Amino acid sequence: MLAVNLVASYNAKYMSTLFDELEKQTRLLTPQEKATLARILIEELDPSTDTEVEQIWIAEAQRRYQAYLKGEIESLAGDEVMSRARSRLK
Repeated sequence: MLAVNLVASYNAKYMSTLFDELEKQTRLLTPQEKATLARILIEELDPSTDTEVEQIWIAEAQRRYQAYLKGEIESLAGDEVMSRARSRLK
């Protein structure tokens, strides 16, 4: 039992040190790099990503972008979008 506790203690110290270093390094990344890293980590935690759903969302984003380019829909500032989203969540 002592050996198990020593190994667990060592692993906790090592993981804490590793985590701290990863956190420091992550803070140095650009927003785009952080977003990419977040996506990778989420996929690691939840490998059930449905590629068909992802393709549907990509097609929808492309459809909306084309509609924007044709003047069929207007754009909103990001701050306005976030403000509206927050007010709907209240």
